[in-house]
Parts: sequence; C-alpha cells; structure tokens
Amino acid sequence: MTQQFDYKELDSEGLENLDVISEAVNFNRWMYDQIKDHCHGKILEIGSGIGNISGFFIADNKNIWVSDLRQNYRDALTEKFNGKKNLGGVLDLDIVRPDFDQACKHLFESFDTIFALNVVEHIEQDNLAIHNCKKLLKKGGKLIILVPAFQSLYNGFDKELYHYRRYTKHTLNKLFKENHFHLVESRYFNALGILGWYVSGKLQRNKTIPKGQMKLYNLIIPISKMLDAVMLKKVGLSVITVGQK
Repeated sequence: MTQQFDYKELDSEGLENLDVISEAVNFNRWMYDQIKDHCHGKILEIGSGIGNISGFFIADNKNIWVSDLRQNYRDALTEKFNGKKNLGGVLDLDIVRPDFDQACKHLFESFDTIFALNVVEHIEQDNLAIHNCKKLLKKGGKLIILVPAFQSLYNGFDKELYHYRRYTKHTLNKLFKENHFHLVESRYFNALGILGWYVSGKLQRNKTIPKGQMKLYNLIIPISKMLDAVMLKKVGLSVITVGQK
C-alpha cells in the first residue's frame, strides 16, 4: 500500500468499529485470553483505543499502562479507568514518531510486557515500530503483536480502516527476527472470522462492521473456538506472534 494517512485526524470509521466491538464481550474476552498468559509484570498496551481489551487487564488487577496517539482516545481511556489503582497511566505515545529516542527515552527498558492488537497494520514503518517497542522492554521482556492475516483478504474494511497491509506468520515473524527477538509463539487466530470479513467487506462492501453482524458473531464465539481447535490454529483472520527480548 502507498497511501499516506494522518491517523490523528482520520479515524471516524475506526471509532465506529471500536464502539461496535466494545459490545462484543465474548469476542473481546476471547482475544484477551489469547495473550494474557504472556502478560506479566509492568504491562504496556500500544494503541489502546477506547479500552476494549485494557478493561480485562484492569479487572484482573494487572499493572497496565495504556496509550494512544489520539487525544480523544486518551480522554476516553482516562474517563473509563479513572480511579483504578492498577492503572499506571494513560500515555501519549506514537511508536514511530521521528524524535522517538528523545521524547520517549524516559520509558526505555521500563516494561516487562508490551502488546499491540490490530495496530501495526496501520503503520507504514512497521519494522521501526517493532524496533522502538524493543527499546521500551526490559531484558527478557515479551512483545505480543496481533495483526490482520493474509493479503488476499484485503478489502474495503481494510481500506476504510487505513491498513497498509495484512500479514502471514512468515512476514510478521520476519519483523521479529530482523529485530533480534527470540520467537516464543506464532499462530493464527479466529478462522471463522474469515467468512464474515469476506462477506461483509468484500461482497456487501460495508465500510464499518455492522452492529447486527457483530452481535451475531459474539453469540457464536464457542463455535469459533472449536473451529480454531479443529484447524490447529493454522489459518485465521488474524496472526499473533510473541517474541522475547
């Protein structure tokens, strides 16, 4: 992709999707369950949005710092988690800002775990994003990245959400290897979601996730879990990689 996006301005579709997904509690918990066992110590979420996943960490009393580069999202996070003692802070963080080393030096080697769910695909300089995340990790810390899978599934949803690309295990793992991470785990996630993404984004050409479709999918998460187990997590709408510094 060659598009140039101003993410601080262009996010009406993203916010609408986050609002729809926020009501899909079963789906959000399933995504949380995919990463929680790797999350320990001082945790940082990159691109927290409106806190759909962060809330599970807060509820489980994990020490988490949330972040976003957009002020409206940071305001929403501050309001949502106000008074939560295990919230370390709400950070204004752009992981690929040109002056990252100067602006974020106070955060270097601060975190035991960093995760970014559906974030890196929005960043043109994805290698730099991984490189800078590593600077924020303590030695032995883990980085968890979840991104959309398979470029063949790229459709109107991706375009409206300003995705530069989709990934495979190979292309995502390559970013980790180039930045000298030890690969801990890599797998696909949410095989059944491929059907919904294709029908809604490709055939129906929706620009945002229809609320009714998300509600239905939220109800059939048990089926989605069983299908992932049957498929041995070898295919999915998303790919997850965990690396250790």
